[in-house]
Amino acid sequence: MNCFVIAMDKEAKPVIKQMERVKEREICGKRVIYGTLFKRKTAIVVCGVGKVNAACGTQIAIDLLKADAIINIGVAGGLNGSVDVGKMYCISATVQYDFDLTQLNGTQIGTLDECTENYIPLAICGKYPQKLLATGDRFNDSLKDYRLLKDTLKADIRDMEGGAVAQVCMHAKVPCYSFKIISDSAGSGSTAEQYLNNLEICFATLEKELKNLADELAKRN
Repeated sequence: MNCFVIAMDKEAKPVIKQMERVKEREICGKRVIYGTLFKRKTAIVVCGVGKVNAACGTQIAIDLLKADAIINIGVAGGLNGSVDVGKMYCISATVQYDFDLTQLNGTQIGTLDECTENYIPLAICGKYPQKLLATGDRFNDSLKDYRLLKDTLKADIRDMEGGAVAQVCMHAKVPCYSFKIISDSAGSGSTAEQYLNNLEICFATLEKELKNLADELAKRN
């Protein structure tokens, strides 16, 4: 069974809207939705915002829901001109930009203690453009963060969950897919204002693309 790990209820709503035979329960404080999506058994864990919530939600999906694959989907911020607001992108690899053992291990920023490279590769699905994702527990307009993300890590997109989801899946050896829809663009004004203004555009994109995405995932699982 595929299991979506989604941060917020409002991000999950376009997926739930297209599900049938829906049932719901709470596990470890997380909202869990079961049902069928385009006639395929599917579950959603609404994990909450941030890396710890994302890791907890992913572990629930793997251990308790017996997920065959994890799909992390949601809105995210664009970091360069290769991504456009309202469009969906497939994440090919992700790094946690607020994880730093450089002084201790001499590794690149974002390199987990159990890894030798800072980017974790993800499973690829569909014809969506592939992009690099940076994850951190920060939502801000920090110029320092922007320079790190853009110049040092060469990331295209940033969010607050994807890297943690990927880390859990890496250890559990469960395929991890991630798709991000751009809600804001760095350098184009207040990140918060852009995010709030563009949410409905992003949700419309998700609703429109969901059938194609589900069909592509079915070919691989």
